[in-house]
Amino acid sequence: MVLQCALAAQKTSRILGCIKRMVASRSREGILPLYSTLVTPHLEYCVQLWSPQHRKDVDLLEWGERRATKMIQGLEHLSYEERLRKLRLFSLQKRRLQGDLIAAFQYLKGAYKKVGEGLLTRACSDRTRGKGFKLKEGRFKY
Repeated sequence: MVLQCALAAQKTSRILGCIKRMVASRSREGILPLYSTLVTPHLEYCVQLWSPQHRKDVDLLEWGERRATKMIQGLEHLSYEERLRKLRLFSLQKRRLQGDLIAAFQYLKGAYKKVGEGLLTRACSDRTRGKGFKLKEGRFKY
């Protein structure tokens, strides 16, 4: 998965370089749509499958987002978190978590019956403080 992260970061870097060279305006209205349509798909494509586990890989992927948000005029001096807040964006790590939760919900509702059969099962228990619903991890079978 390290190679996948490196390739995604490399593509991101090339695209951001092209955007920086070709776009004269550094306004939010100019950079943000280009980032979300050209760069984000490379960072989020099949991320539930190859989700980076090592901090080094996460930092490598988020570097592209940091670079893109720094390109916007007026936000260069702010921290990464403040830039994301001003742009009303979530970090890549939070978007990955959101994607994982959506995929788990879809799985539980029966979206992946044949592919992931037995991967997660419902473990009914009276020890869940009134929730009555808990997930039990299974094994993936080819």
